[in-house]
Amino acid sequence: MKYICGIDEAGRGPIAGPVCAAAVVLGDNFPFEILRDSKKLSQKKREEVAIIIKEKALCYAISFVNHKTIDKINILQASLLAMKKAYLHVINNFDGIDKVLVDGNQVFDSFHPIEAIVKGDSIIPEIMAASILAKTSRDALMITLSAIYPLYSFHTHKGYPTAEHRRLCSVHGISPIHRTTFHISITDK
Repeated sequence: MKYICGIDEAGRGPIAGPVCAAAVVLGDNFPFEILRDSKKLSQKKREEVAIIIKEKALCYAISFVNHKTIDKINILQASLLAMKKAYLHVINNFDGIDKVLVDGNQVFDSFHPIEAIVKGDSIIPEIMAASILAKTSRDALMITLSAIYPLYSFHTHKGYPTAEHRRLCSVHGISPIHRTTFHISITDK
């Protein structure tokens, strides 16, 4: 059997918190019918499917790159770094990958043939699974961070620049986990 390592990220658009990536390898017996683009599943359904992915995937890895690194190297490079870290973890724990498929239009240096697939999270099962793991993992972390920084309601908007999030930033200033290179988008009215 040929094994695909599917990779996707979550958290490029927020103005706070890390970017998260997941890499997933699925086998023939995986229940593929449960997979969708993570954005097309409710939060509850995403969490249910994430549990099944973790139980039934042949291998998976989740990686975070924090806001400080995002500010240093930019969000695109930080996203690629998170994806590469997840990929390296998978290949250190699973032999037999034939190809790496990444959601989007950019790739990182890989030990395997690698291809970027635009809208891959809608058409490639392994990327769909990675999309779900990245989104649920990042959301869970932002809920945890909301307890540490309660003034910002991270549990509701997950760091995305909603009107309420921007209002809270204008009232309280930025938190220690805000991306400072996104400062203009925080303070613009």
